[in-house]
Amino acid sequence: MELLESVLKHPQQIASERGGKKAYQSKLDFESGKIFLLRAIIDDSVDPPVVVTAYRTSKINKYWREK
Repeated sequence: MELLESVLKHPQQIASERGGKKAYQSKLDFESGKIFLLRAIIDDSVDPPVVVTAYRTSKINKYWREK
């Protein structure tokens, strides 16, 4: 939960997703020495915004948007 809260407060990147949702995401070390992408899909069309789902993935290049 601490990592998720950190990403929600200070995401390294916010990417647009389908259905008007947004992905708050950050690259993090999950204590294994391997970097994963933690993604939280947010529906901010409601107040307060709702976390639809959150997950970690090793497929960083698939989701990370270069500016």
